[in-house]
Amino acid sequence: MNALTWLLRAKRWAQNPPSEGRVKLVFGVVALCLVLVGIEYFIGWPDWMTVDSLRQKP
Repeated sequence: MNALTWLLRAKRWAQNPPSEGRVKLVFGVVALCLVLVGIEYFIGWPDWMTVDSLRQKP
């Protein structure tokens, strides 16, 4: 049943594709996410953005 839903959704998407602006927006968001992941992977996460634990350690 789930496959049928996805096929119908794909049919509607093929008949009415998204606008060029929406496609650019999606690619822009994906590119921004990849840039953030790359910065975090190669440079590291800054200490000032790390949340300190509020629990007391025994």
